[in-house]
Amino acid sequence: MPNYTAPIEDMMFLFDKLRNNKYYNEIEKYKEVNSELVKNILDEAAKINQNIILPLAKIGDENPTVLENGVVRTPPGYKEAYTKFIEDGWTSLSCDPKYGGQGIPKTVSAFFDEMLSSASLSFKLYSELSIGAYNCINHHATEEIKNKYLPKMVEGKWSGTMCLTEPVCGTDLGLLKTKAEEQSDGTYKLNGQKIFITSGDHDLTENIIHLVIARATDSPKGTKGISLFLVPKFKVNNDGSLGQRNGISTGSIESKMGIKGSATCVLNFDDSVGYMIGPKNKGLNSMFTMMNLERIVVGIQGLGISEIAYQNSLSYAKERKQGKSNNSKTTNGADIIIDHADIRRSLLNMKSIIEGERALCFWLSQQTEVSLYHSDQDIRKEASDYVSLMTPVVKTMFTDLGMEITSDAMQIFGGYGYTKDQGIEQLYRDNRITPIYEGTNSVQALDLVFRKLVNKNGDVIDKYLNMIKNDLNKSEEKIKPFVDDFNNNLEFLNKFTIWIKDKINNSKDEASAACNDYLKALGFVSIAYSWIKVLEICFDDYKNNKTFYEDKIQTAKFYFKRVLPRVENHFKTATTGSDYIMNFKFN
Repeated sequence: MPNYTAPIEDMMFLFDKLRNNKYYNEIEKYKEVNSELVKNILDEAAKINQNIILPLAKIGDENPTVLENGVVRTPPGYKEAYTKFIEDGWTSLSCDPKYGGQGIPKTVSAFFDEMLSSASLSFKLYSELSIGAYNCINHHATEEIKNKYLPKMVEGKWSGTMCLTEPVCGTDLGLLKTKAEEQSDGTYKLNGQKIFITSGDHDLTENIIHLVIARATDSPKGTKGISLFLVPKFKVNNDGSLGQRNGISTGSIESKMGIKGSATCVLNFDDSVGYMIGPKNKGLNSMFTMMNLERIVVGIQGLGISEIAYQNSLSYAKERKQGKSNNSKTTNGADIIIDHADIRRSLLNMKSIIEGERALCFWLSQQTEVSLYHSDQDIRKEASDYVSLMTPVVKTMFTDLGMEITSDAMQIFGGYGYTKDQGIEQLYRDNRITPIYEGTNSVQALDLVFRKLVNKNGDVIDKYLNMIKNDLNKSEEKIKPFVDDFNNNLEFLNKFTIWIKDKINNSKDEASAACNDYLKALGFVSIAYSWIKVLEICFDDYKNNKTFYEDKIQTAKFYFKRVLPRVENHFKTATTGSDYIMNFKFN
């Protein structure tokens, strides 16, 4: 089983030193969330993740969730851990105090999400979708619905799901077949089947609140006729108590490559009673409140799995002896593999990406809070645009690079990495779903290029790039070598941006064929920009924590010399066009 130590020092560094967003600091309700409180939260989070949840990863992989006589049973130990999990209040961490939440900002809850992803992604998924469902209901439901359902969801006694995919449609939701027929009392009866539903059924909570997209019988075809419905596993009486079972059954549990402790279900809706959430025929707008937040959280899953893969690779490299290094000091026997240049390169590649991603995620968390709670509408709008721009980037980059990092971790472990004994191959398998669900990474790239670069509020990508350029103009002399490397790659991104904007209008095939490359170029630059912000602190505050800051500076040096140059390659390959792709004749 892999070992894991929560990276609290790095998280507290970000919270203490990079919480410098002026607009974020103007949000009144977070002014009492200080370093002492956050450190206490992270210390407690580390305990439950390291001591209770981490062992569940191996248990869940070896004893997958099963469906027995219509009942979904989670792996051994899950019930006990979940009881402790909700008793300690972890489901309520970021929720509104009005419904029993603790009101902690995403700048802190994102750290907890990362820890939980590192410890056991399968276990995490049972509570993760509940928070997504909570956010959707909180934003779009009536006060009556919110008061009836949210307190129990915040408490963790009830969980939530997101039911979109059907056998006939994944991304293309306009093809969905699930029907909703309005009843005389204003409720709806839903009939249809949903597949790949994460935490669709289980034995951890008293009730499961499904958010289901369906088409009302009098609605038009396509995405314009989709509505959103709240459909509980057990009906809820007016006094909040549970009533009879609703018309929902579990057809099967998917047999998967990874996350085997998570119940991925086929759900059948047969005259199940549901309640419309938000306006009729505007269901996708409501659902995307949940979906967009979930995409960021999926990115954090990739980050969390990368962190535990790196920690174990580093530990193994310090102990495993194999071969002679070029600077070997041993007279007989082998050297530890961390003395080999290529192993060091691989470890630094992991470390520089992970720490850059964590810094970018912290920046994005601040922007998210500003977009939701700042008092100035224009400031909220600008922050919302940045969040919209970065959401597909974080979802895609963190999960794709998670695949690279877990693969490299297996390589460092050699044959032991390929076997189940060390648990490294499980990290690879568990992470493999993250580039797929909540919209595949190719869909994220298309979304970025065709919808996010420019929107109704203007040229968002230009605003973002100009913000970066203005910040760099203020940079101190000490980080000039890093800024020079950054500017060289930023220029490639600028050229790429001009090129792809032209192709969006004049050659959609070329733009589509370049989407993935463009997203990655933007992603590597965005991570580098986060490193620049980290470096500013490191050089300015160097004498107060020399060891920590020197480690950061050297890690950043690797990123700027070895990782950031990938931007140029993505630009050059993407701009070769698409004719040789689209005109190729497959046999």
